[in-house]
Amino acid sequence: MAAALSLYLARALGLAEYYWAPISTVIIMQCVLGAVQIVSWQQAVGTALGSTVGALLATVFGVSVLAYLVGVFGLGLLCAALRLDRAAYRFAGVTLTVIILIPRPGPVWMAASHRFAEVSLGIAVGVLVTALWREKETKPVSNPK
Repeated sequence: MAAALSLYLARALGLAEYYWAPISTVIIMQCVLGAVQIVSWQQAVGTALGSTVGALLATVFGVSVLAYLVGVFGLGLLCAALRLDRAAYRFAGVTLTVIILIPRPGPVWMAASHRFAEVSLGIAVGVLVTALWREKETKPVSNPK
């Protein structure tokens, strides 16, 4: 239901690659309840870094394998310097890949900003639904002796 809601909202907002919203929602919804805030933060920060670095590199150097390699390496250094978790680096790398390696018409900054908006919408829906519809916690089954 949450993925369908984010899909509907992304389409209603006219987001170009609306499918990223439900993908992000599914990622957030698969988290253990206590980890939702952590994973959603890491995904948001990673997506912001990957979109920004991807748009910057593609604008300055064009779409190339060299720009991509510099971007992935640079994101690793940046995430380490900011003391971000590996998950943030993973999301940054995925976003960079999508921004630099998928050719699109129009300015790369537009694609990067749309990607961030689509993922942010998916994160917001996932966090909201998780907060409103909490799963019952299961107790571990004891081993009768």
